[in-house]
Amino acid sequence: MSDVNIIIDGIEFKTEAGKTILDAALENNIYIPNLCHHPELLPTGTCRMCLVEVEGISSVVVACKTIVRQGMSVLTESPLINSTRRATLELMHVNHKQDCTNCKKNGICKLQEVTAFVGVNENRLKLLRKTKPHVPPDNSNPFFNLEYDKCILCGICIRTCNEIQGVDALQFAYRGYHTIVSPFLNQTIKDSVCESCGECVVRCPVGALVPKLTSIPSREVSSVCPYCGVGCGILLGVRGDKITNVTGIKESPVNKGRLCVKGRYGYEWVNHSERLKKPLIKKGENFVESSWDEALTLIAKKLSKYKGESFATFSSAKCTNEDNYIIQKFTRAGMLTNNIDHCARLCHAPSVAGLAQSFGSGAMTNTIDELGKAGCIFAIGTNTTESHPVIALEVKSAKKNGSKIIVANPREIDLCKFADIWLQHKPGTDVPLLMGICKAIINNRLEDKEFINSRCEGYSEFKETLKEYDLKNVERITGVPAGKINEAAKVYASMGPSSIIYAMGITQHTHGTDNVLAISNLAMLTGNIGKKSSGVNPLRGQNNVQGACDMGALPNFFPGYQKVSEENVIKKFENAWECKLNNKTGITLTEIISAIDKKKVKALYLVGENSLLSEPDANHVKEALKKLEFFVAQDVFLSETACLADVVLPAASFAEKDGTFTNTERRIQRVRKALNPVGESKPDWLITCMIAQKMGVKGFEFSGAKEIFDEISKLTPSYKGVTYERIDKTGLQWPVYDKTHKGTPVLHKEKFLTSNGLGRFAKLNYRPPAETPDKEYPLLLTTERSLYHYHTGTMSRRVDGLNVLNREELVEINPIDAEKYSMKDGDKVSVESRRGRINAVIKTTKKCPKGVISMSFHFFESPTNVITNPAIDPVAKIPELKVAAVRIKKI
Repeated sequence: MSDVNIIIDGIEFKTEAGKTILDAALENNIYIPNLCHHPELLPTGTCRMCLVEVEGISSVVVACKTIVRQGMSVLTESPLINSTRRATLELMHVNHKQDCTNCKKNGICKLQEVTAFVGVNENRLKLLRKTKPHVPPDNSNPFFNLEYDKCILCGICIRTCNEIQGVDALQFAYRGYHTIVSPFLNQTIKDSVCESCGECVVRCPVGALVPKLTSIPSREVSSVCPYCGVGCGILLGVRGDKITNVTGIKESPVNKGRLCVKGRYGYEWVNHSERLKKPLIKKGENFVESSWDEALTLIAKKLSKYKGESFATFSSAKCTNEDNYIIQKFTRAGMLTNNIDHCARLCHAPSVAGLAQSFGSGAMTNTIDELGKAGCIFAIGTNTTESHPVIALEVKSAKKNGSKIIVANPREIDLCKFADIWLQHKPGTDVPLLMGICKAIINNRLEDKEFINSRCEGYSEFKETLKEYDLKNVERITGVPAGKINEAAKVYASMGPSSIIYAMGITQHTHGTDNVLAISNLAMLTGNIGKKSSGVNPLRGQNNVQGACDMGALPNFFPGYQKVSEENVIKKFENAWECKLNNKTGITLTEIISAIDKKKVKALYLVGENSLLSEPDANHVKEALKKLEFFVAQDVFLSETACLADVVLPAASFAEKDGTFTNTERRIQRVRKALNPVGESKPDWLITCMIAQKMGVKGFEFSGAKEIFDEISKLTPSYKGVTYERIDKTGLQWPVYDKTHKGTPVLHKEKFLTSNGLGRFAKLNYRPPAETPDKEYPLLLTTERSLYHYHTGTMSRRVDGLNVLNREELVEINPIDAEKYSMKDGDKVSVESRRGRINAVIKTTKKCPKGVISMSFHFFESPTNVITNPAIDPVAKIPELKVAAVRIKKI
């Protein structure tokens, strides 16, 4: 956009055409008082503080809504402007609670700032009558308060919730003197649709919306959120040995300063009293605190007996890249086995396997930021607003920008409110749905023939298999009308660039790899790969699950997805690590549990995982773990699984160590030490190094995380050009080929990463779920995530406010089914499958289709994975956590 010349208060300068007078002034250090303005929100002119005079216009105008034009001359102060501002400000003050000294916004209050600039006549204030009645504050939310007597009705909170969050939890209520900001029907904030993200709180210009806990930090440390795979940039506020607050980093390309409820408020666990502080050794039936030397001596002595295939490691997606690299190195170089895996096996193993087959790389192809600019977004098997809230903001932004949204989900998730098309298919019928869409695209001659012919192979064979996916047949299998499938096909194929996002609703099936291959087929068929705002984008569940895979915490890959079975790769790592290595592919997490049960694996090193709550058929897992001859657990808390261990080692949290996380878009970002480790806890990489050194294993004499990362970059091709210095601010997206390479935001631009550079279409046949409802178990259970909790709750359940917002496990059930079983909200019920039984509380909701119930797995009191199905995908070895036959009974 071209520039224009304008004059403000006699100062002439250039500014971008299309800007408002207020923005142009503020960018050029000319202060115009304002209270309702926020750079991230649309202007409203509500406060009337930014009044200015423009030459040639007889009346004053609001600067925040008036666009600059060539030659415009503006005055920001005059007798008329000053008197009008002062009168308006006095009316605000007379209704404003005057306790600045005690106010939590004292010193950072915009009303104070404007008052100091404009000036207020206190004698006139005494003559003015307070017009606004007192309204008691709303203190219902566990994280922040709404103090009506300090509200200036600027509307910033309302606009934030609408324009940025898309939630609309707040509105102006009543009228005239009685106007307030309120949730719908004057509910409390806690009982409203508010998601407690705190975005309104950080934008509130006065003390109306304030955090309950406000301790001013003495310093701030830049880091990355430890929750989901989005990888939001955060500033940890630190005072003494405590985290006081968390704020989003506006310069982060990932989250642009925005955070969800867990990211902003879910840090209490770091300083929790239940943190492990010393090593524990089980003596008899009880744990006894020990010294590090005693614990390490015992571990070294015991593990030396189990080198080779009788040993296995569970690494952790919650740990840093440096931690995972050292853990896999110890497993391979120290324990001489490739029996290492982590929770990716339970979430996105099919993404790694399926995308590697189709594209040559098992990762998100595009960036998070690009979603907001997509022409079409196809969200399948992802409850994005709950599991990846900040990514959901990009989807909502895309909708505002005119993008078409297609949602495919058996449940009426929140994203359906923004969808142009909702495909409500039966659980476990993803392959016929996706192949049916492909069939419809070809029927409508909307396939990208040029892309198919020049960039892909296997198309003819793939097209042949589509014969079994006649749309009427697909309708019969999926329950989705053929017309809707055809409509979705036309939108996805013609409204590009089209982006696919998916999560565990796609992967956690016995046909999870086929689901991923079907998604890949769809993207290649339409040429929606290798360009901005398109692609296939798996949304990873944990903060560093991408990085843990990258680092080789997998049984078949060294770091950088270099196969353990290839001779040249083995030699590379043997030379680097100066040892002999095992070239036998290890066994997966699900297979390790089975091998423990059969006493083939006799010793286990478990880091940062809680298998008793995360694994399917959890009773079987528990019985298997009891058969171990030696079990070492390493964690920040004594988890349910760690209770079974022989030795428990106290690990430092993310806030107590340096390192890197790699987020879902392949962005490698710095994690920085903000606090000293509690008690005698230590970084995971250091603990593993200490074990290795105690066992006499060479190659573990690292002085810090940076030294480890330097070794990673030497041995991992996709990380070759990455250094701590280069990722100091915003990170880099792999592959980064050398020290001058700027990273790769979009994969597969010119060729795929397959051996011949071509994308590979896959022939797919429909396979139903391993278990379907019957007379004995007539309902289908599917699992979900809660916005307010994370994984097995080890962290989030130790945050009091999150427990207030979601305190117990709920069985979500359609009202028709609830009536059939004579159940109502709040009833306690048992949910039983062929594998076990648990108890929970009923919640009726039309979001669940008839015949389907839904539960999360965050609550140890109601361990949902006791009843889920351990049947596995034959390729990725992921269990079918999304489909299980159950029955329910009131108790």
